[in-house]
Amino acid sequence: MGSQNGRRPRVLVVGGGVGGLCLAQGLRQAGVADVTVFERDASAEGRMQGYRLRISPEGEAALRECLPRRAQDLLTATANDRHQLGLVAFDERLNPLPAPTFDDPRGDAPDKIDAVDRATLRRVLLAGLDDVVCFGKRFVRYEEVGGELVAHFADGDHAVGDILVAADGAHSAVRAQLRPDDTTQDLGVRAILSRTPRAAAIEAGLPESLRDRFVNVTAPDGLRLALMPMVFRTPPARAAEELWPGLDLGVSEDYYMSVFSVHKDLLGLDDEAFFGLTGEQLCRLVLDRTVDWHPDLRGVFAHAQPAETYPLALRATVPVRAWEPGPVIPLGDAVHLMPPTGGVGANTALRDASALCRALTAVARGEAPLAEAVAGYQAEMVRYATEAIEMSLKIARWSMKKIDVGVRA
Repeated sequence: MGSQNGRRPRVLVVGGGVGGLCLAQGLRQAGVADVTVFERDASAEGRMQGYRLRISPEGEAALRECLPRRAQDLLTATANDRHQLGLVAFDERLNPLPAPTFDDPRGDAPDKIDAVDRATLRRVLLAGLDDVVCFGKRFVRYEEVGGELVAHFADGDHAVGDILVAADGAHSAVRAQLRPDDTTQDLGVRAILSRTPRAAAIEAGLPESLRDRFVNVTAPDGLRLALMPMVFRTPPARAAEELWPGLDLGVSEDYYMSVFSVHKDLLGLDDEAFFGLTGEQLCRLVLDRTVDWHPDLRGVFAHAQPAETYPLALRATVPVRAWEPGPVIPLGDAVHLMPPTGGVGANTALRDASALCRALTAVARGEAPLAEAVAGYQAEMVRYATEAIEMSLKIARWSMKKIDVGVRA
């Protein structure tokens, strides 16, 4: 990297998810590179990627480091309104169970961003990047030509740059080319993610004591439910009208995100059948498997939205390994996939974005050679990503009792 022939270095980011967009925002703010993001989805709506995201202190710090102030204000305005009252645990009949506690150094700060809606976050991260993000670009391969990187896409188009960032997720095509032997471990757990309108869940009988907490339900037959509230401080559409007129943040009502998990050995379906189920069939599967659960919980399931319900296999990268320090650089799930049990996967990608932005800024300003800066970024990334995966696996073992991965956690 570095200035070449008087021009700024060109950074090609493959993948327009949370990490890739945060990096683009950071590099745009730093003004040290020409950055372009290539996203395979046809639009910002794209594929379903989840709903509510917990934002850790580290994730919030990364967002505030990379985003312009107006975007930060939008995230603050649309964050979860209900301060987390901690994690509570129950069995399937709502009998209390022991639960771990977690400290948050932010306390009850009024501008704390402790949870966001994922779709809203993505739209905020896209704000101001109309000339940076290219949709409908499925990456197929790259090549090095004359000291430059050429990225090729499925539509026959190509782009030339000095740096290629692999921010293309768990099934990274960049990783598949550069490190074809890298694999992730199947934890043996299959999950059903869904969204239920908050008003419908309350009307169905969700107890007051469960409405504003992270709720974990573990049944003796190996089934597990996580229920998380998303209550907007300000409705996204109104927040945009007030803080960024003309920006489309969409319309979203308050809701609960639910994650219903079971070990694949107890599912009774092979993966082909499970991942072929429709949203309606997945919702019915949950209702069938929880027929003996407390009726207040089953009422929530009955109002889950089939169109917002999808299956997931829990996987993890164990161990996390750095890539060769050079112009092709990993970020996010492409290098450190982890199960959602710890709520830190997106936060770790955000940390990557801020750390990589600092590293590339130092290179662009002539403060460090590329290989040295990338090696330093990856050494730190491997450390905190490994900690995040181990924590996620600990929580998975606590909540599920059985996962298939042979590592310390």
